[in-house]
Amino acid sequence: ETEPLTSKKDVSDCSKGDDCKENGLLVRNPKSALRLVEDGNKVHPSQGDKGEAAQISNGYSGVQSSVPCNGEQQLMELEDRETWSKKIDFLLSVIGYAVDLGNVWRFPYICYQNGGGAFLIPYTIMAIFGGIPLFYMELALGQYHRNGCISIWRKICPIFKGIGFAICIIDLYVASYYNTIMAWAFYYLISSFTAELPWTSCTNPWNTGNCTNYFSKDNVSWSLHSTSPAEEFYTRQVLQVHRSNGLDDLGGISWQLTLCLLLIFTIVYFSIWKGVKTSGKVVWVTATFPYIILFILLVRGATLPGAWRGVLYYLKPDWQKLLATEVWVDAAAQIFFSLGPGFGVLLAYASYNKFHNNCYQDALVTSTVNCLTSFVSGFVIFTVLGYMAEMRNEDVSEVAKDTGPSLLFITYAEAIANMPASTFFAIIFFLMLLTLGLDSTFAGLEGVITGVLDEFPHVWGKRRELFVLGLTIVCFLGSLATLTFGGAYVVKLFEEYATGPAVLTVVFLEAVAVSWFYGITQFCNDVKEMLGSAPGWYWRVCWVAISPLFLLFVTCSFLSNPPELRLFDYDYPYWTTVVGYCIGTSSIIFIPIYMVYRLVITPGTLKERILKSITPETATEIPFGDIRMNAV
Repeated sequence: ETEPLTSKKDVSDCSKGDDCKENGLLVRNPKSALRLVEDGNKVHPSQGDKGEAAQISNGYSGVQSSVPCNGEQQLMELEDRETWSKKIDFLLSVIGYAVDLGNVWRFPYICYQNGGGAFLIPYTIMAIFGGIPLFYMELALGQYHRNGCISIWRKICPIFKGIGFAICIIDLYVASYYNTIMAWAFYYLISSFTAELPWTSCTNPWNTGNCTNYFSKDNVSWSLHSTSPAEEFYTRQVLQVHRSNGLDDLGGISWQLTLCLLLIFTIVYFSIWKGVKTSGKVVWVTATFPYIILFILLVRGATLPGAWRGVLYYLKPDWQKLLATEVWVDAAAQIFFSLGPGFGVLLAYASYNKFHNNCYQDALVTSTVNCLTSFVSGFVIFTVLGYMAEMRNEDVSEVAKDTGPSLLFITYAEAIANMPASTFFAIIFFLMLLTLGLDSTFAGLEGVITGVLDEFPHVWGKRRELFVLGLTIVCFLGSLATLTFGGAYVVKLFEEYATGPAVLTVVFLEAVAVSWFYGITQFCNDVKEMLGSAPGWYWRVCWVAISPLFLLFVTCSFLSNPPELRLFDYDYPYWTTVVGYCIGTSSIIFIPIYMVYRLVITPGTLKERILKSITPETATEIPFGDIRMNAV
């Protein structure tokens, strides 16, 4: 993979069995438990190679330095991998990744749907025994092995390397639809710079005869077929779904949304093209701005008439719900997708940490912040829903029927439009949605970038900017189907089928590979080398048994009862479910394919091939003073 630090002849100049120490550098004899070899292999360069500086991986470079030992000792000193400028850059990046649009719309809806305040009990239990241990495990793996999602498996269990390729495919699928939702938010943001928001009246060219503005001063009657101005703006002006007949007839591409998405990918490119040094600065805005806006909207919502009705509906416990299996499944799925292990992001971000960084503390802080953000977002949403119910003179349950993006782009947008200073609140709200989505996009693409650059350092090591440009172009082209008039149907299909089961499968296999093949004892020893103390029995039990069972439980529940999709008035036909599963399978299929490939190319009997394929083939570098040494 890389050039060794020393030649065999160099090390042999030291006394047998002794260590050479000079100028603060420790050079172990080859017979020691720690060898001064960058990649842990047995191939050493010739004497003439010693003068060459090796380009080593993403963020590494080889620098020759001379350290005399018994008169003649040469070694090459490795500069550290690129690291975060400050610890806070890493924390904000992880928080920005974990806290996304789903915290604002998915958690509040799932909470009131599954028993209100009672839902917090299974949610907390699933977080403690499932979500947080997996979150911590990925941070520790990334920080110790300092590699992306593909090449890290050489140091853990090579036969599972297909997991890394599956993760990259899943991230590309997410990028193909997630950024389209931000394009919708960007369209709303541009439309908000008017004295009167365009979704407040029924006199616009896109409105129909069913448009009913119950906020008007005139007495209006709300019928079964009535639609609000906000709903018609979202469906007929932004999405234009009325020009599509469904997934079998998506219609043309919306040029307005295409321009919005192009601008978003431009922002993304110039935020991540130079690495974590630049993206770590951008998240100071994208990760902190949403909290300022959430606080402003929370205060504003709490002062609206009827806000208490929404809060009561949000938190009123229904203890009977705790006996339903689907409530526990929803709690497990929510905490898992909220924290976000399995996308390669935590591995990538943690790989740029200092070796002795306290990733245990980071895992607890960032996961706690994420869960609290979801909980507080519920108050922001439901105070406004209570206000809407008060104005409509309806029950909160009738107002809260919208789910997913519709909750933000129809219900919340309509409430904002009828507040005093509506233009101001609309601008900051949709800015908040943009910033929530941007740092999650930074993270998802960084997972792919770090994985590929670490796997192919000699191809892309010095061409990061070019690779990132190609990646963003691929993601943009892959998003074209979601920019059509029926693009909202594609987004819903990808969100439900293309990523969910695939990510669950990936993290289940990852947990099994680390705990059972790499070995829980070895993994805990790795953590001890970084932090000075090994994880306790609670973490060991979670990693070995509880977390894998947690993932298996959610995956089997999903597969045994796949969701029946419906969006607006469109019921998804059966063949779309088959297509969805095919898209999801197209990523995880790389795992068994690589296993077979690995066994075929490995020499020896079947038993020898299996043993070689589950044995780490590359040692992990451990910092020792000014040099990095390999654990073997």
